[in-house]
Amino acid sequence: MADPIAKTMSGRSTAPAGATRFITTDGATSVDIRSRRSVITRLRRPRRPRVWFELLIIGVSYWLYSQIRNAVPQERAVAVRHARDIWDFERQIGLGFEHAINHAVNPVTPLIVAMNYFYSTLHFLITVVVLVWLFVSHPGRYGPARSVLFITTWLALVGFWLFPLAPPRLLPGAGFLDTVRLHHTWGSIEQGNLSQVSNQFAAMPSLHIGWSLWCGVTIVMLARHLWLRILGALYPVATLVVITSTGNHFWMDAAGGAVCLTVGYTVVYYVYGRLVYRLPRYPEPAQSRLRAG
Repeated sequence: MADPIAKTMSGRSTAPAGATRFITTDGATSVDIRSRRSVITRLRRPRRPRVWFELLIIGVSYWLYSQIRNAVPQERAVAVRHARDIWDFERQIGLGFEHAINHAVNPVTPLIVAMNYFYSTLHFLITVVVLVWLFVSHPGRYGPARSVLFITTWLALVGFWLFPLAPPRLLPGAGFLDTVRLHHTWGSIEQGNLSQVSNQFAAMPSLHIGWSLWCGVTIVMLARHLWLRILGALYPVATLVVITSTGNHFWMDAAGGAVCLTVGYTVVYYVYGRLVYRLPRYPEPAQSRLRAG
């Protein structure tokens, strides 16, 4: 019986129609380039998200995040030393503005109370709203965008563990004001049992900035209305003002949050081969149905 793959004069093999591999002169077997590209294309193709799966993965991830964040050793002495080093460095380069903002805003009671509630609630609520909006209106981009957020959060956990940092309001002798305690605002992590279940030295990087930047970029890139895009651009700026005014973060914590987000976008870019917001709005099957209709 004839060999189904015959040797040619050049030493290569000719495969019958439909074959997905060829045999080289040294006998090694190579995968057809087109087949490999097909696999990569399938892996990079956005899929329609499922509600039950997203609720499960978000719920489990948030529970794990809370457990790990609060399991980080609360090394007060180390965290305070790190905070003092950052504060000294910021002042040496002439950018230690947090103290002035903290003292300037604190006497304006309605403003600082609003900022306290902003800090305690909006970073979570707005992130959830943007996730839901993506799920409903941009299902093809939802999964990759959600992955950016998850990578950012898990990188922050590594930062909490490796670099415990006291917030400015807990830095002895620096003169920062704890605006939540002074104005008896709901949500202080030092009030009641909250002080026992929340790690107060997980300030670097700032997830308030990481999450708000993610929300802002997503809204600016995908929202149709100009006023929404303006609000999206202002949201992380407002968050930066809030976290420094309330004595919860140095601006360098904010820079750390931005770095984590950048890494998240970079990883997802290499996975999908393009920027998250340049992916198809709808998964391919849905796009085909829309064209057919």
